[in-house]
Amino acid sequence: MFNTIFDSTATGLDIKTALICAGVSILLGVAIAITHRQTSQTTKGFLITLAVLPLLVMAVMIMINGNLGTSIAILGAFSLIRFRSIQGRAKDLLSVFFTMMVGLALGMGHVLFATVITAIGIVAIIFFSYTHFLEPNRNERVLKIVIPEDLDYDDVFNDIFRKYTTKNHLVKMKTMNMGSLYKLTYDVKLKHGIKEKEFLDEIRVKNCNLKVLLSEPCCEEEI
Repeated sequence: MFNTIFDSTATGLDIKTALICAGVSILLGVAIAITHRQTSQTTKGFLITLAVLPLLVMAVMIMINGNLGTSIAILGAFSLIRFRSIQGRAKDLLSVFFTMMVGLALGMGHVLFATVITAIGIVAIIFFSYTHFLEPNRNERVLKIVIPEDLDYDDVFNDIFRKYTTKNHLVKMKTMNMGSLYKLTYDVKLKHGIKEKEFLDEIRVKNCNLKVLLSEPCCEEEI
């Protein structure tokens, strides 16, 4: 069913077949770019990259005569260049590998396969983006507290944790400012319906109004 449109008996690639693959690669790349725009914050430059990348990957595949091992090595180098200085977000990485897969399939002449997989992938991305399926527990947070060196942190926050959390665990601590401050990192699970501002205000009373940060596990920041 998913046969290649390339003629294995021909000595080269005819212009009609090449134009079909090129046109389909642009259409599928644009479809993936539109899906990424609708489901994630992005930039025009990145969307243009997603729209054109399948065409470029397809061209690479054709130039190396469909050698899958060589193409993967080359495209791996391309992806390292793209992300060597700026760490990509999860959805950005997903979209880049999605378009690379489409280009690989089209570069081997599997037009129908690339089209079907793109349609299924887009439906899956939209479904997971707009439903609560696979959504993490929003009550699970990372709490970072800066305290003075003379504060005994073992028990000082216990009453606050009992009031506002159902689970708390000290996972990391380190010194700051030549040892005059400590930064404590906790994994906490907040109780339903609590006011986060009141939670942080009570911690600030205990830690002498030094810095406090409450964030989701995927969005940790330094303080």
